[in-house]
Amino acid sequence: MDEHRNAPRHRVLKAGTIGFGGSAINCMVRNISDTGAMLDVTNPVEVPEQFTLALPADGQHMSCHVVWRREKRIGVAFDWTHCSHQPGDQ
Repeated sequence: MDEHRNAPRHRVLKAGTIGFGGSAINCMVRNISDTGAMLDVTNPVEVPEQFTLALPADGQHMSCHVVWRREKRIGVAFDWTHCSHQPGDQ
């Protein structure tokens, strides 16, 4: 299968929180890159098109938008102009 992403993704298993409008949904980050991530969620229909992904273990908060939805997974792209962590930051 050909890779169509702008940046290679790295497999991870990190707890995250999808935050929007004062609400939050727990998720698991399955892979991540400088440009986006794949998230496991209980019900992808409940996730809005735009939200903030918080990774408490890393102290990161990234503004995202949904690129795709499948069963219990969603693919998101990061909107770096609204993030507390920039690509390449450690």
